[in-house]
Amino acid sequence: MECLCIVGASPCVSSSSLSSKTSSLFCAPSCRLILNPIKKHHNLAAFQPAFHLFASTQSHLHGYKRNHTARIFLPHLVASMEEVEETYIMIKPDGVQRGLVGVIISRFEKKGFKLTGLKLFQCPRELAEEHYKDLQSKSFFPKLIDYITSGPVVCMAWEGIGVVASARKLIGATNPLNAEPGTIRGDLAVQTGRNVVHGSDSPENGKREIALWFKGGELSSWTPAQQPWLTE
Repeated sequence: MECLCIVGASPCVSSSSLSSKTSSLFCAPSCRLILNPIKKHHNLAAFQPAFHLFASTQSHLHGYKRNHTARIFLPHLVASMEEVEETYIMIKPDGVQRGLVGVIISRFEKKGFKLTGLKLFQCPRELAEEHYKDLQSKSFFPKLIDYITSGPVVCMAWEGIGVVASARKLIGATNPLNAEPGTIRGDLAVQTGRNVVHGSDSPENGKREIALWFKGGELSSWTPAQQPWLTE
């Protein structure tokens, strides 16, 4: 029988006086555990070396060769592989006029994302047309531009792991009547033409829109004091 020791645990003693079918493992005077014998070629997924964590392994059982894949889900490793993204969030003129700026910002702060840019801004038509250029062929385009330039907007740049998709979920469906309760639009809006907030729909557009709405020197690079309590 092979003895498997875990760092930090009490030494394990196996009894050789028992039959070959089972063995006794004593971890402490008050604890007794019956285990089947461990064969040298048996794979223990939880104790495989790092290079085996996500690799296929082979084992032999009763003379037959079979393939199997050992998978381990390690949240801290998965989180470390995820990329930090940037997204552009804009509180539209109706959100500013209704006094919802603080409420909307708090949604993203409470989630744990980092604010890197913030300003109150009167959007010129040229910038609005560039921002919404993908909708230029739509019949509502002129009305949309009039709406975005009708009053000041609040421009924000946010940063975090998965921030683009997560921000879209926080904002809710384009039509507020279809938005889930608890989302910004689901709680604070009733009509598509007055849906209070914009959010980038992809990491690529997030970078493009931040570069479009913010000039050099308007973004801040900083580390929140709460960061160790948000991510591993």
